[in-house]
Order: sequence, then structure tokens, then C-alpha cells
Amino acid sequence: MLSPKRTKYRKRMRRVGTSLRGRATRGNRISFGEYGLVSLEADWITARQIEAARIAMTRHIKRGGKV
Repeated sequence: MLSPKRTKYRKRMRRVGTSLRGRATRGNRISFGEYGLVSLEADWITARQIEAARIAMTRHIKRGGKV
């Protein structure tokens, strides 16, 4: 089957083997610091969402700590 070498706008396929099954049971311990975020639903998080959360946290703590 023929397919183009490059396309301008195409959504990337997500990995098929990984399924989202609710809250994590492994790898959910806090290693550094005192606070952590917990997601209530299983879903993908984009880089923009992570960056928006980081900016909101730094605004809230002002210059009081590291993120």
C-alpha cells in the first residue's frame, strides 16, 4: 500500500499496548518533598497541562520553594 513520506498535519497514534485502568498502585510514593498531586481519573496529560500546573504552583508559592 502506498503512503506519503511526510504529511503536514497528522495526529500521532498513541501506544496501543498501554491501557488506562484507573489510579496507580505502583510508583505513587512521594520521594522528595512533602506534597504531591493525585489524579482522580485515568487519562493522558499533555505537556501544556503539566506546564500550566507548574506555572500555577509557582505563582501560588511566590518565591517560597522549589517545584
